[in-house]
Amino acid sequence: MDVLELTFLGTASAVPTPIRCVSCVGLRHDVGIWLFDCGEGSQMQLMKSSLKPGKVNKIFITHLHGDHLYGLPGLLCTISQNNQREEPLEIYGPVGLRHYLCTSLAASRSEICFKFIINELQHLPFQLPDNNMDWPLEASSSAPFHPSELPGRIITADDSQIWHLYSDPKLTVMAVWVKHRLPCFSFVVREAEKSGKLDAGKLKSLNVPPGPLYAKLKAGEAVTLESGKVITPEEVVGSPSPGRTLVISGDSSDSSQLFKIAKGATVLVHEATLENSLKEQCVQNGHSTPDMTATLAKELDAKMLILTHVSSRYKPVSVTPKNDEKSAQILLDEALQILPPEKVLLAEDLFVYNVSR
Repeated sequence: MDVLELTFLGTASAVPTPIRCVSCVGLRHDVGIWLFDCGEGSQMQLMKSSLKPGKVNKIFITHLHGDHLYGLPGLLCTISQNNQREEPLEIYGPVGLRHYLCTSLAASRSEICFKFIINELQHLPFQLPDNNMDWPLEASSSAPFHPSELPGRIITADDSQIWHLYSDPKLTVMAVWVKHRLPCFSFVVREAEKSGKLDAGKLKSLNVPPGPLYAKLKAGEAVTLESGKVITPEEVVGSPSPGRTLVISGDSSDSSQLFKIAKGATVLVHEATLENSLKEQCVQNGHSTPDMTATLAKELDAKMLILTHVSSRYKPVSVTPKNDEKSAQILLDEALQILPPEKVLLAEDLFVYNVSR
């Protein structure tokens, strides 16, 4: 796995502005594009970016608030117009996601020309809002089955309250709960460690001929030379390098569960909705301020923090003088009181960040 690149398609909280769309982050890697959240207007942002909608093969929804979700039915319809794929598109999100998506597609008689799967994360009881009995979340079984839909899974947490969503030889995706006004999750994408490099000089000195034996040693197998001498991988292969870890968090006033699986994260993408002076209001609504988010990043020992989910009261730094009291610069400055400049960024729409090792 070489390419891991984040594109911030929407960085606004709650409502879009003329300059910011609501939440959506794209992750481009070697074999496709994954989206994290899909607020209204996400497909328009995709068209403006270098990402191709037809390459989207997984979508992860952090929670069911509209600014993270309402773009999903339209995006599927757009992909359907210009896409031929053999593998189904997989969608992950909280219980209730399937009811919303399939009901939307059924009501609009939307035909989807490819197969898709909806996997739902079963929330823990304490994640439900206090008024849930007055306005209950709909069970996935209550939704009509779309003609293009394949059966998905209900994913439950393990004993450590970690949801295991996906794994292949290169990437693993897990989730933990974060505190918000309804069930919400942070997604952690972990890259497998990269095997060490072959020591060409050592191989030559040991008279190992180039070719298939190199491949076997690289794969961790011992080889036997024509002379009968056995060469082990430990003799000629360097130490493996750790994989990268990306955290894309949903809305949260408490993301401490990330300490279970995201210590030393390469990148932490986390909200910073309002400035520190509005902390009481911010936390009451299930959100974080820059000092909360930067403190989390520092304690996680994250190599980079990228702030997003910015209130519409703040204008993007790129179009506002720094001394403008309405500039989002205040959010970045408050994070910089805790983190050094090389460890924190403030995202704007269509900002691209290459996740280096």
